Amino acid sequence: MSTALIQTRNLKKYFKTPKGTLHAVDGVDLEIKKGHTLGVVGESGCGKSTLGRAILRLLEPTDGEVLYDGKNILNYDKKEMIDMRKRMQIIFQDPYASLNPRMTINEIITEPVKVCRTITNKKEIEKKVTELMDTVGIAQRFINTYPHELDGGRRQRIGIARALILDPMFIVCDEPVSALDVSIQAQILNLMMELQEERGLTYMFITHDLSVVKHISDEIAVMYLGQCVERAPSEELFNNPLHPYTKALLNAIPAPDLSSRSKSKTVIKGEVTSPIDPKPGCRFAARCPEVKAECTLQNLELKENSRNHFVACTLYNRDYSMY
Repeated sequence: MSTALIQTRNLKKYFKTPKGTLHAVDGVDLEIKKGHTLGVVGESGCGKSTLGRAILRLLEPTDGEVLYDGKNILNYDKKEMIDMRKRMQIIFQDPYASLNPRMTINEIITEPVKVCRTITNKKEIEKKVTELMDTVGIAQRFINTYPHELDGGRRQRIGIARALILDPMFIVCDEPVSALDVSIQAQILNLMMELQEERGLTYMFITHDLSVVKHISDEIAVMYLGQCVERAPSEELFNNPLHPYTKALLNAIPAPDLSSRSKSKTVIKGEVTSPIDPKPGCRFAARCPEVKAECTLQNLELKENSRNHFVACTLYNRDYSMY
């Protein structure tokens, strides 16, 4: 029996535009085991955030399946989805824009409880809020303050508390530290890892910062223009990247030692392919230094190259179906 809490099968999200159909998420297959973290990385505009929102049905997928504990939630009606909201939450990227400036910290944290009606007793709600504020490291003296009175780190802690108040099992973390100072980033990441261990949480951690994703993720999925081009355990991906795009991303990570300055950096050249009505073939082909004729003939599937290491590339076209 699968231990995966979240699975997607051929998940797609398209948007109609005046110039055609934009393929924001195009046939993504992934799974996240219970209590684990899947890091999703890629350039801005590759569809990371759209993928997270489609899994939560904040954006309705165009096609495919989203399985929670083996059940396809895309078949759920409005009443069933309200119940699912208690199990799946999101931490947004911008702690400045994601909090209502007209609500106090107390009102922001308690809003999900009032919407889902999980707790009706006022004293129980107050107790839950104060406990959560202690958990995420917010002093109780801030309970009646407004978001503009707090710094970015405290605001993001409020966003985490709001996501936790319904006691979810799965949380989409949409670049939760990218808008914060480096020192605050470390504090928030450590907090999230502690919460995961204490509560058995399952994360989908979206980021463009590879050093961050290595720190927190058990497995990493690399996206390019709406498609997953490589997926592997975190350590395996960093030690043995296969896809040319993954190699270029890892090569771009700044090294802290001065001796690395003499090493040459791989620069991705060429124009980004349009995600509007894309032609068949690998979407990285126009920028790939190892492109071959067959790269543009048909769409490439994510195949297992070695145990638990999947890649969509003509350089690795052996059949590993025996595994």
